[in-house]
Amino acid sequence: MKYATGKRSKFISDRSGMAFPYTERVTEWNGSVVHVSEYERKQPQLEPRRVPFEPQALYQPRVDRVEPMEVAVGQSVFPPLKNVVAHAVAFVGTVTVTT
Repeated sequence: MKYATGKRSKFISDRSGMAFPYTERVTEWNGSVVHVSEYERKQPQLEPRRVPFEPQALYQPRVDRVEPMEVAVGQSVFPPLKNVVAHAVAFVGTVTVTT
């Protein structure tokens, strides 16, 4: 379908409400039809930055291993305290810790 060229037509600007030549109209990013002198491009703040892709899984993961470890309970691990008159050490047993 052919349309008229509109070389003598006017349009009403959505921003100012003034009449301008039809051939000088421009559509903005928000759909407003304005004259070329009133045109405003879209603000960069309105476009969110693209967040880089963050993978959630590991490539070729391995299963957890069970490694037994024995820890003695009741033995003094810290250095002896100075100026202590009584000092006693007791031995309770061993505990197996699985990680």
